[in-house]
Amino acid sequence: MAGLYIHIPFCKKRCMYCDFFSTTLLERRQEYVEAVLKEINARKNEAGEPVRTIYIGGGTPSTLAAADIKRLLDAVGTQDAEEITTELNPGDADETYLSALREAGINRLSIGIQSFHDALLTLIGRRHNAQQAIEAVQKAQQAGFDNVSIDLMYALPTQTPEQWNSDIETALSLNVQHISSYGLMYEEGTVLFNELMNERIKAIDEEIENAMYDTLCERLRQAGFVHYEVSNFALPGMEAKHNSNYWNGTPYVGVGAGAHSYIGETRSWNPDDIDAYIKGERLEVRGERLTETDIYNERIMLGLRTNKGVAREDIRADVRAHIEAGLLREQDGRIIATQKGLHILNRIIEDLMI
Repeated sequence: MAGLYIHIPFCKKRCMYCDFFSTTLLERRQEYVEAVLKEINARKNEAGEPVRTIYIGGGTPSTLAAADIKRLLDAVGTQDAEEITTELNPGDADETYLSALREAGINRLSIGIQSFHDALLTLIGRRHNAQQAIEAVQKAQQAGFDNVSIDLMYALPTQTPEQWNSDIETALSLNVQHISSYGLMYEEGTVLFNELMNERIKAIDEEIENAMYDTLCERLRQAGFVHYEVSNFALPGMEAKHNSNYWNGTPYVGVGAGAHSYIGETRSWNPDDIDAYIKGERLEVRGERLTETDIYNERIMLGLRTNKGVAREDIRADVRAHIEAGLLREQDGRIIATQKGLHILNRIIEDLMI
């Protein structure tokens, strides 16, 4: 099962925490779509097997007209696709647009909510408010979408545990099928990173951040969600098929400026340059062939992020100390991170890599 990722880098405004490749040059959208269509036609069979999942991400894909999204999907061919996702900003979720997305072939939405508190949304530079976030989910459901994922963020500056608990309960009240949740990372070059360095904001204490994560995991488990990846929770059977490609080592093709691909033992990526991409200068695509060590390390890094873990026989390092410390556990011959271990998962992974 191969996946196809389509990168749409346009945003009406940049969020203060975002370090993904994006641009606010909305006037370039149409010529960019034409360039993506050319790349799709040139590469859609590159993985050597049918495309089963399609994910349109960004940036903000909902800055595109639904008609352009349909053109992209038509170029791919969706006859074999089981899951077709697009990301959506709540501020773009009007009934007409959502219905057009359904008609275009989208069967899954990923809505970037982040918080249901207006003060926090303003603080991180989101362009929607809490009411729009709630209404976006409701309108999506009314338009016929029965596979809706929402994004939430925790450990935001000034965010309290009470606000976080409220966000979780609001999310659950909306009856969505999937929740992705991430602790704020202060990425160098972002507005929030600079605010932190200049001491205009203060990061949440690590102990409070860990408690927020534990609250999230426990509350969603109580609500029937499966915690199938560090930051991802789904009702049974509603796990994101496309994102699971990344963690399972399934081949995928990425089209668009800055998009990454993984086929066989080769990873490649397009330059994150709008002008060069529109001009068709994809010949500068960069790539690397993974070594045996690279493949092993990725198996450890990606596998331990999931609730399936890694087969013990595939781990070359000694895991006994981590098991004795309650950071890892063994189940059915597989090594899986415990809740305690998830707090320091990156450190554990580094210990087990070669």
